[in-house]
Parts: sequence; structure tokens; C-alpha cells
Amino acid sequence: MSAIFALFPGQGSQKVGMGKDLFDTFDAAKELFVQADRALGFELSKICFEGPSDKLTLTEIAQPAILTVSTICFRLAQAQPGTAGNTIVAAAGHSLGEYSALVAAEALTFEDAVRLVNKRGKYMQEAVPVGTGKMVAVLGKEVAEIEAALDPSGAEVAQIANINAPGQIVVAGSVAGVDAFVGRLGTAKVIELPVSAPFHCSLMKPAEEKLRGDLAKITIKKPKFPVFQNFTAAATEDVEVIRENLALQVCGRVRWVECVENALAQKAPQAVWEYGAGNVLTGLVKRINSSIARVNIDSPGAVSSLSGKAA
Repeated sequence: MSAIFALFPGQGSQKVGMGKDLFDTFDAAKELFVQADRALGFELSKICFEGPSDKLTLTEIAQPAILTVSTICFRLAQAQPGTAGNTIVAAAGHSLGEYSALVAAEALTFEDAVRLVNKRGKYMQEAVPVGTGKMVAVLGKEVAEIEAALDPSGAEVAQIANINAPGQIVVAGSVAGVDAFVGRLGTAKVIELPVSAPFHCSLMKPAEEKLRGDLAKITIKKPKFPVFQNFTAAATEDVEVIRENLALQVCGRVRWVECVENALAQKAPQAVWEYGAGNVLTGLVKRINSSIARVNIDSPGAVSSLSGKAA
């Protein structure tokens, strides 16, 4: 028996063709895509399989697409005979991926989550006019160095959005605020991210307020296993705390390093498994703790390879 820490990717892992091989191979994948299409009222499956890329990249499309493929990968993996001896001792998702983790833990229904993240994506895109915000990744600096370069007056918005790994921190805000931050930072490798809005900063407040209304209407159940949430970097069984953290996450930091460190320390998993497109999160975990085993479940071959073996 192996103890598994389950990881679910966030926005940015989408690509045209995602999930098509799973759809063609497994009936369970077909069923989930049909459920997603029905819940949303449009053919998410067609956009995932055929694109175009600019449509799939839209926040309101990318978010349900990634959640759907992650849920498919998780359920297929759980159904493999070789995984019967494994126990998921903790889960976490990066931003959007937190919804996938809560679906896996049966705290949210798949249909509710698909509709929620579609709305979440719309609200986030609408919160800030295109071209007025930006996000940059800063490499080789630690949190204290980043915070020292932020404007204490708050005249222009520039805030830490993601703490992804040691020496990999993302800052979001207004164009003027982020540019001024970069100027104060001095020597550092800074990469502007190709995003449509400045996520996880106070400019997302209109999106948070709209999402609260939707979150209030859905049923959240006690998770079947602990889900470490981005806003607190902690797990809770209190459904109202989970609901509040999902709202606060829109403007709050993604405390990914702390989520991973806390789950590893408190739950002692023997491996981390990432469910869904890409391998970004297992890559980040390698930088946080290189000693733990890492597995990616993102294709029919990866799913089939689980049959007959444990982690």
C-alpha cells in the first residue's frame, strides 16, 4: 500500500487535443465529457479536441476544460486494479486546480464545479480591462526580496500572486504597478506571462464578489480526504471554511510551496501523482522536495501502466 498526495493543475496546462485520446479509449472519459457539455450548454469537448487555440485559451473555457480532463484522469486512475492498495492521504490544486481536488474528494459535484469554474473564468476576465494588467514571473528571488520591492503606498497595484517554488514567484497588478516593481527589483530574471488578466491580486475583487454569490448556492460536502487550500495552505473539514477560502482565493496568493510542504510534513505521502494535462506541478514539487516519487497521469498509456502495480 502506498500513500498518495494528489495534485491537480491550474490554468495554462490547456492545449488543443487535450482529452481526445482518453475520450477515444475509455467510456468513462466519454461520459464525463458528455456531462460537461450538458452542464455548460455548449460543446466543451469539441473545443478541447479541435480548438481553435485562442478559444480554448479563453479563461472561461480553459478552466472547465482543465477541470474536466483532470477529473477524467483521476477517476480512470482510481478505477485501475493496480491502485486498489493505494490511499490518497492529501490533495491540492493550483488555483483552478483546487476545484478539481475538491471534486476528487467528493466535496463538490463534477457538474457544479464545471459550471462554477466557467463562471469564475468569465468573472476574472471581466474584472480588469484587457491591457491594463499584467503578471510577471521572477526567478532567483525569495519572498522577502520580492516584498521589499513592492510599493508600500499601494498607489499602483503590484502584489505577490503565486509562490510556486523556491526562487519562482509571480507578481500581478496594474501595468504601471508591475513595471514600477520590476524597476525597483534591480537585477533579476523577470518573465512576462502570456495571460489575459492579472490573476490573484486585489484587481480581481469584482470577480471575487460575483463568485461569492454562486458559491453560496451550491452544496459543499466534507471532503473524503484532506484538501490543502491555496489561500491558507491548510486543510479543513469545515465546509463553510472551504467555501470562504474558494472566494478569497480569487484575490489571494497561491501559497503552493506551503501547500506542498504542509501536506508532506503532516500526511507523509510516499508519492505525488499529478492528474491532468502537463507536468507543471510535479516539476514544482521536484524543486520543493526532490526526494519524493512523482507520477503523471495524463494519457491512456499512463492510466494503463497503473494496472497491476502500486506507486
